[in-house]
Amino acid sequence: MGLGEDRGTRVGDAKPIKCWMTDMDGVLVHEGRLIPGADVFISRLRESGTPFLVLTNNSIYTPRDLQFRLRNTGIDVACESIWTSALATAVFLDDQRPEGSAYVVGEAGLTTALHEIGYVLTDTDPDYVVLGETRTYSFEAVTTAIRLIDAGARFVATNPDPTGPSSEGVLPATGSVAALITRATGVSPYFIGKPNPLMMRAALNRLKAHSEATVMVGDRMDTDIVAGLEAGMRTVLVLSGIVRAEEVDRFPYRPSRVVASVAELIDEI
Repeated sequence: MGLGEDRGTRVGDAKPIKCWMTDMDGVLVHEGRLIPGADVFISRLRESGTPFLVLTNNSIYTPRDLQFRLRNTGIDVACESIWTSALATAVFLDDQRPEGSAYVVGEAGLTTALHEIGYVLTDTDPDYVVLGETRTYSFEAVTTAIRLIDAGARFVATNPDPTGPSSEGVLPATGSVAALITRATGVSPYFIGKPNPLMMRAALNRLKAHSEATVMVGDRMDTDIVAGLEAGMRTVLVLSGIVRAEEVDRFPYRPSRVVASVAELIDEI
């Protein structure tokens, strides 16, 4: 069955698939381990010369860090084929206020991306407070962020995810800490990562791709699938991550297709 057939889309009306985007956690890896077939899926994309990007809302790591982590699971992805919410945030800030300044709560993935666009990282009258992912949120850093926002700094966050996975269980993530800051300041952040179509449009620009000829593969309905849908892409939900099959009908929108894992998509590349 071709992409989109199971919700009634006439395949003849769809443009041929020329590019792929895929989420990372829950699609290619799960808790640091390879999801069976993911290595073959990526190898097929690479060997066929099909443009693709691996996307993640996690802003902790640089593309080079993620390349190394994926390689350790058996997946070979070039740095240039990895797109993070930190990179998308840098694109947004560079467009809105070039060579500005920011107070950052986050890790190397975010600080490196902002340094590369010429941003100054400071706690002295910054243009923005930028909240990203970290495993070591400090009360002191959050307090500083709150005071700077109260003083007039604009509030941006890399992604809205309230929790993240770990081998010990869920962890509070950017969305949860953003809610704390919002409660203290009355200021809501602008979230850059999925499901914001801004991240997807930036990714499409990076691929030089058209949305109608691109597929988004993800394991979350509330980020991956809705982001792809709103960007005009075909979408594939894999059941190897967060969402279970019985949960799909709870959402007011549907993916173009639901599969067990990316292993089912290998022969379609």
